Amino acid sequence: MLPKFLKAFETGQLVPPGNKVLVVIQLSGGNDGLNTIIPYRNDIYYKNRPALGIKREAALGLNDDLGIHPSLKTFKALYDEGNLSILNNVGYPNPDRSHFRSMDIWHTASESKDYWGSGWIGRYLDAQCKGCDKPTQALEIDDTLSLALKGDQVKGLALTDPTRLFGTSNERYFKSLLQNQQQHGHDEHDNADYLYKTMAETISSASYIQSQYKTYKSKAPYPNSALGKNLKTIAELLMTDINTSVYYVSHGSFDTHVGQDGQQKRLFEQLDEAVKVFTDDLKKNNRFQDVVVMTFSEFGRRVAQNASGGTDHGTANNMFLIGGGLKQKGILNDGPDLTDLSEGDLKYKVDFKSVYATLLGNWLGADDAAILQHKYERLNFV
Repeated sequence: MLPKFLKAFETGQLVPPGNKVLVVIQLSGGNDGLNTIIPYRNDIYYKNRPALGIKREAALGLNDDLGIHPSLKTFKALYDEGNLSILNNVGYPNPDRSHFRSMDIWHTASESKDYWGSGWIGRYLDAQCKGCDKPTQALEIDDTLSLALKGDQVKGLALTDPTRLFGTSNERYFKSLLQNQQQHGHDEHDNADYLYKTMAETISSASYIQSQYKTYKSKAPYPNSALGKNLKTIAELLMTDINTSVYYVSHGSFDTHVGQDGQQKRLFEQLDEAVKVFTDDLKKNNRFQDVVVMTFSEFGRRVAQNASGGTDHGTANNMFLIGGGLKQKGILNDGPDLTDLSEGDLKYKVDFKSVYATLLGNWLGADDAAILQHKYERLNFV
């Protein structure tokens, strides 16, 4: 007979186990994977990066051949705990070195020759939430919605502050507009009707998100960075009964043509600090087993450094997977082969769409082949 929230505090379990969630961290701008997971016994690496290469004694060792950037201490600790998986050489056939085009390919999960208008998470929403009055199964913590979360029928919701969204959506102006539409009606095929429908869904969603968001406030010491604030928002929603299965957040820019060393170090420090508090928060509240964090970037960088202390746009890259429910842990495949390059770039060995298929099918229990519009090999990390 206890209220649900009191029962949760009594058991120490805020959310029933089995409530699976995916958190996507987009490393915008093309993070340099070779200085993220470092082949520190490879002379070719240091020959191509005489000034930019991470010294072996500075890298945090993962195994005899590979280390991790010295600013990613939390990631190293998660690796040692068995809560971090690393995929090397992830990319796609016929890679594109344009930020916009390559990001579109990652967002839509299309082949590089195809141009799609819907995102892979958006199509997940289409499958899971057709006719939902509160399409909040996917939330992006940002001011604008990425293509990844735009479906053909349903779109995710972008917000930075649930309380501010709730306040704005309940202003008298919007309520009077909606009331006028309900009284007079519109043709369902009219563009105005679509806008009114979207407004009604947003108002309903904002109210629902706020009702959940106010039930739990984290006391964890999140950093004051943009990523720290955004991960705190995600954590506070994760500890509630909200129906959201996918959260999306961006960090960057990692477009390090000039002065890469300092810029990547600073961004990695912010990432590491935020992920540490976030994962500690999830562990403390018994949510870590049911959350997978995935990081990706639209491409890696070229193997050789440039003349400006940076690296230019490349192709294949690495991805991190973090969580207490990983089935395969550590380094999941071989590191980059620096003896077999394509015009100075790494060759991809793992199609990123297989990672999506695995997360959709094995983690979220969705029909990955229908969502991705092709059957890709599932991996075994979850």
